[in-house]
Amino acid sequence: MTKMTSAAGDPGLLRKQQFRIRQMLGLLVLSSCLAGCVVGPDYQKPLISMPGKWGSSKQAKAPKPAELSNWWQRLRDPELNALVEEAVAGNLDVASAKAKIREARATYRQTAGTLLPSVDGSASATRTRTSAASTGTSAQISSQFETGFDASWELDLFGANKRSTEAAKYGLDAAGEDLRSTSLTLVGDVTSYYAQARGYQARIALARRTAASQRETAALTRTKFEAGSSSAVDVANASGLANSTEAEIPSLETSYAEAVHRLSVLTGRPPAALTERLKRSTPIPTPRLPVPTGVPADILLTRPDVRMAERQYAQYTAKVGQAEAARYPSVSLTGNIDTTALNVGDLGKNSSIGWSFGPTLSVPLFSGGQKKAAVEVAQAQRDQYFVAYRSSVLTALEDVENAIVSLAQERIRNGKLAASAKHYRDAASLSRSLYQSGTSSFLDVLDAERSLYTAEDALLQSRVAIATDYIALNKALGGGWSGLIDAGKPEVKDTNTGPHITTSNRQLAQQQ
Repeated sequence: MTKMTSAAGDPGLLRKQQFRIRQMLGLLVLSSCLAGCVVGPDYQKPLISMPGKWGSSKQAKAPKPAELSNWWQRLRDPELNALVEEAVAGNLDVASAKAKIREARATYRQTAGTLLPSVDGSASATRTRTSAASTGTSAQISSQFETGFDASWELDLFGANKRSTEAAKYGLDAAGEDLRSTSLTLVGDVTSYYAQARGYQARIALARRTAASQRETAALTRTKFEAGSSSAVDVANASGLANSTEAEIPSLETSYAEAVHRLSVLTGRPPAALTERLKRSTPIPTPRLPVPTGVPADILLTRPDVRMAERQYAQYTAKVGQAEAARYPSVSLTGNIDTTALNVGDLGKNSSIGWSFGPTLSVPLFSGGQKKAAVEVAQAQRDQYFVAYRSSVLTALEDVENAIVSLAQERIRNGKLAASAKHYRDAASLSRSLYQSGTSSFLDVLDAERSLYTAEDALLQSRVAIATDYIALNKALGGGWSGLIDAGKPEVKDTNTGPHITTSNRQLAQQQ
């Protein structure tokens, strides 16, 4: 056991210890000052030139800002509103994005911990028996107890850990934007498939009504044929037209079922879960128009994919500094204190106490160019994410421009189709009356009914297209779910995580 000397009885030893303490304090102050130093580029949000207005805009006055909050509610369909809420709560892509946020949060906390000292505690107990042959006396049994603490702190003189923490924080921001982007895509998909499903229902109903009308015309033609005022060709054409219209129904039924199945999966349910719920037909969702679009610069703030790309660019800018700091010296402070005694009650009292404290300097001298290459790798990755950010901005602008043009032109087309359907409806009614009176040929009736069905079917498809273009425009502008999404709740709830026997070992023990 080492005997400890008291400094109180030796003034010279006391002065030496005081000098060491002052050295340590001075080193800590210097380290704290240097800890604020970082290397590598400091991130600055890039300035991107944006057009002053949308290319298709002809308004002289300033446009109204986009109304993106709960934009799907302007389709005025309560069933759709309910499905959107259910999808956000149950969709598996959203659940995956929430797990990524939890991962990013944990990574940030883990990385931030490197900025703080680490302290470990230890304790040991040893019991020794010395044989009588080795001591020349009777056997002796002795005990020794030891406890202590070890501490270490990397001073982060050139900001390697700080840059790593900075990158983790940007990564957490990017994960949040990824969740917003996922929910935006989800809301758009749910509304699109719902509009398509209602459109298929309307088209199926139209095909059945038209086929029934054409069957009546075929029956009338057969009656006229039996009376000798019509030909067998007319009867065959009338029956063929009805069969042709009925042949459209199975394909429409298939498309409708696929849309419903997709909606069910988007809400996190089995494919057939919504079949009974959506069986009753309702009108095709009709949006409130026109849609305010704001100015192009707004998408830098509203589009989550653009915001995510910007955060990723910031993240990889910080990683350049992290790689650069690895080329500089590093200093760490380590220390420990321990106490040893023959009895547990004597620890810290009648025991030997030892301690050590000092810095460790690590200087990179030669690495064969690996550290410089690592910096170049980080710079190249940073450049890729900068280009990706610029690309996301251009893609967002393109999406909005395309959606604006598509919606405007489809509205024009819809007006023409509505007028066309009205005229063909009048023509079909008139031709059928003339045919019944014998003043018109059956070919006129055949052509009018075929044209009427085509026009009415195209009009229904156009209504679906308007709803789809409205949805696409709001998605392009950055409109998504604006409500709260709880990302802190894990999908898998772990139980019995403390020390325990594994299930396989327990089963093995029971077998033996």
